[in-house]
Amino acid sequence: MMSEEEPSKSARKREAERLKQVGRALTERSPAALAELGLSEELAEAIAEYRHLPSHGARRRQLQRIGKHLRDLDADAALALQEAIDTQDGVSAQAVYEHAQLERWRDALIESDEALTEYLSTHPDVDRQKLRQLIKRTRSSKTEQQRATAARTLFRFLRDGA
Repeated sequence: MMSEEEPSKSARKREAERLKQVGRALTERSPAALAELGLSEELAEAIAEYRHLPSHGARRRQLQRIGKHLRDLDADAALALQEAIDTQDGVSAQAVYEHAQLERWRDALIESDEALTEYLSTHPDVDRQKLRQLIKRTRSSKTEQQRATAARTLFRFLRDGA
């Protein structure tokens, strides 16, 4: 008979598979992106070793080892790691919200000068001249393709500068 606190064997297997998928996502990250996550030394070494393995079988076993390192983390640390990965991937709720906010600012800046005044008051450190140039370029674009390209450039400026 299982106690209420102990998960079923199926639940443990699902959790192990989920953590193995997190491990697979970690192996696909650049070293710089991994450094931002603040991984334990053992986990970072296991991921580095995974990259140097030539055969499929060896990689599969190493991925199992990475999953074991992840299972050894406490639940809060594993959840924080998953949230950090989601944020890097842009799929976290916060990342989606920030992206939508930037799109709204971009559209408002293209449409009206009042939005520019408001944006400059809320973001005083932004390069005003560059921002005005990008808005002007977007507004004065002759073709739809030029306008889309200029709007993307404006979006990137807002994202990187905000």
